[in-house]
Amino acid sequence: MHKHPKFIPDGMNAFERNTKRIIDCLIAGLCLIIFSPLFLFCYIAVRREDGGPAIFKQERIGRFGRPFNIYKFRSMRIDAEASGPKLYAKGGDERLTRIGKFLREHHLDELPQLWNVFCGDMAFVGPRPERQFYIDQIMEHDSRYPFLYQIRPGVTSYATLYNGYTDTIEKMVRRMRYDLFYLQHRSFWFDLKILWLTFYRIVSGLKF
Repeated sequence: MHKHPKFIPDGMNAFERNTKRIIDCLIAGLCLIIFSPLFLFCYIAVRREDGGPAIFKQERIGRFGRPFNIYKFRSMRIDAEASGPKLYAKGGDERLTRIGKFLREHHLDELPQLWNVFCGDMAFVGPRPERQFYIDQIMEHDSRYPFLYQIRPGVTSYATLYNGYTDTIEKMVRRMRYDLFYLQHRSFWFDLKILWLTFYRIVSGLKF
């Protein structure tokens, strides 16, 4: 019986991968210091709205298929998934809190992921990490998802820019295919382009 290979060609060699990790760690550490006042503002704003926890953590699957906790500023009601996992329905999602909608629209809810990058769970650029619940569904459509375990998941990605929010399984499958393209073609220049376009879209207020 034919089996998929465990790995596919990576656009970066070992030296480039190690250099990327060192740069990510240094920049994340610097950003944690620079943006500490913004962290404090977001923390207080979320706490004041409903008294619930400011930081939301959720198990995602990362490099080598290992689970890790991703951190975000909580943007939804505490009981948002009381009835089970549910995909985010963009700005019209009734589970969003008032301050949470603001944080989501300006991508400020993602700030705590700087800690994930600093610790090595994530990179600045890489496939967005997913929950096992949805990975299982994606693999029913396309079994290549485990190739993404070769690299650290990212805060932003090539797929995020061109596929947007994944509010359906079909979009998740399409996102995975963008991510596989990124894995095979990634380079420092490709990463810089993705970071620049992400920054430009956030500053310009463009939706993605």
